[in-house]
Amino acid sequence: MTTVLIALTGAEKWTMKDGSTLPAGFWAEELIEPYRILTAAGIGIVLATPGGVSAPLQEYSLDESMTGSAGRTAELRTELAGLADRVAHPQPFAGVDPDTIDAVFVPGGTGPMEDLYDDPDLGRILGALQARTAPVATVCHGTVGLLSARSEDGWIFAGYRMTGYTDEEESQGGPGDAAPFTLESRLRAEGADFAAGTPWSEFTVTDRNLISGQNPGSAAAVARRLVTALGR
Repeated sequence: MTTVLIALTGAEKWTMKDGSTLPAGFWAEELIEPYRILTAAGIGIVLATPGGVSAPLQEYSLDESMTGSAGRTAELRTELAGLADRVAHPQPFAGVDPDTIDAVFVPGGTGPMEDLYDDPDLGRILGALQARTAPVATVCHGTVGLLSARSEDGWIFAGYRMTGYTDEEESQGGPGDAAPFTLESRLRAEGADFAAGTPWSEFTVTDRNLISGQNPGSAAAVARRLVTALGR
């Protein structure tokens, strides 16, 4: 069976420059929509986090101001309840054999800004997939997880065209200058060819084996592109 590793954050908090913290975790829609699309295509899913810790939900992702309606919030809660055991008991990245997976997908939420950007085990997995040009997909803050993948020559995704949560979106809907770094600025500094669409609109980029989406509204489109890349 074709198998995708969904690499989830294990961080409940995001630490600011001054040492204060903000609630973090994974973004509900960015897990639920891709999970639904991938499984509907007959693709197996492995969930993993740093150390195998329970993946925390970013509760704000279920606020009606984010989902658009009470009905959509209820729908996402129902889907999350069905995944509760898997989300609570993911595999540790350290125990994932890259030879057993065909692709990686990294959802956002602000948790990845705390733990995935420099996780060595995630970097090992991404490096192994990149060596065989297997599909790698990210959305929103999840794109920061690509920074974990390094070799002796530097960041292995340098020069790739990609997208993620933009500085403009961060200034409008995030902590702005209080954050230790922003996704867009950090990726650009590391050598990414960063592309940005209109804030809060669906926007995806594909460059070679890398598929990335800008924000939560891009998660389903990224998943559909990943299904295509996997030949399903």
